[in-house]
Amino acid sequence: MTVVIVGAGPAGLMAAEQLAVAGVPVEVFDAMPTAGRKFLLAGKGGLNLTHGEPFEPFVARYGASASWLRPLLQRFGPDATRAFAAGLGIATFVGSSGRVFPVEMKAAPLLRAWLQRLRARGVRLHLRHRWSGWTEEGALRFSAPQGEVMVTATAAVLALGGASWPRLGSDGAWVPWLASRGVALAPLQPANCGFDVGWSAHLAGRFAGAPLKSVAMTWTAPDGRAVRQQGEFVLTATGVEGSLVYAASAALREAIARDGAATFELDLLPARDAAWVRAELAHPRGRRSLATHLKTRLKLDGAKAALLREGAGHETMNDPVRLAARIKALPITVRRPRPIAEAISSAGGVRLDAVDERLMLRTLPGVFVAGEMLDWEAPTGGYLLTACLSTGHAAGQGVLAWLQRERG
Repeated sequence: MTVVIVGAGPAGLMAAEQLAVAGVPVEVFDAMPTAGRKFLLAGKGGLNLTHGEPFEPFVARYGASASWLRPLLQRFGPDATRAFAAGLGIATFVGSSGRVFPVEMKAAPLLRAWLQRLRARGVRLHLRHRWSGWTEEGALRFSAPQGEVMVTATAAVLALGGASWPRLGSDGAWVPWLASRGVALAPLQPANCGFDVGWSAHLAGRFAGAPLKSVAMTWTAPDGRAVRQQGEFVLTATGVEGSLVYAASAALREAIARDGAATFELDLLPARDAAWVRAELAHPRGRRSLATHLKTRLKLDGAKAALLREGAGHETMNDPVRLAARIKALPITVRRPRPIAEAISSAGGVRLDAVDERLMLRTLPGVFVAGEMLDWEAPTGGYLLTACLSTGHAAGQGVLAWLQRERG
């Protein structure tokens, strides 16, 4: 009896962990030369493991998938993620934003300790083995350096990721193989992504890459609620990207699909109320230029001032009352999301009604799915990694329950 895990990212390795602890032989296959490539790159600037907020707000971050993920996160959620890291000798801390990081701020020590523990428990890792579907007899087919390899498994867990960062292995190549087996799929789409706006040549040429710090965005959620969040993002040559934009990306993407474009409002001075802005603009500026007046009175210059000019128009810039309103609510219209290969994560994939409560595919008994292959999404901030670990945990436990039932 052997269980095959396809994909050596966090979800696949967590599934392998559950099986290995139970004494089940596990073979893990991955297309890349090393395990956890996307995990390592994501943690290069400081691995955000999970988030320290209370459980209910944490679950709510998963939006439409919250009710489906809730029982999985109750079994393996933020606290379990921190305990898991501690079990590997990795101490963690909660940052000022509530995000949880390893004390060393690196992914490599955690992954290295994890792989050592898995190997010690008998897990065998096969790298440079790219999954290419099934044979007619139902064996898993892999393309490997030594040629094509066929593996017959008692059960399998697919944890191949979505379609973001394809150079690290998550390329969505599995879509036609699952579709041909009758698995219901939602189209893969970019999540936590940037958007194209269509800046003027002046703004794109002078301010591409400029950060917009201490701003607040207001956008319309899919349920019609107005959502306001403070933070920062970056102007790009084509539009916008960064943490604040990623927080709104699902709503913006859906609005673009529905209406052809989406608009959010940007508060350039969230620490100041509208009355203060109007009062400062009303001060006589004498011979000073408007740019100097904005810089002197409001400390508004650089990328913020350029973006204001871009979005407000000549007439508004020369009307203090209308200008004050624009400073507090500057409309930015986005036209399309950036390509999925540039996105931090992806939405879509195996539909949630295509798996049972154990994450087994309804059309393929004995085949389970975990991680970003499933149709859920979440903002950055530790939510993505926690749900990947949680679904990997659920799939591993699901395999154990299925094996026990099959043995009778």
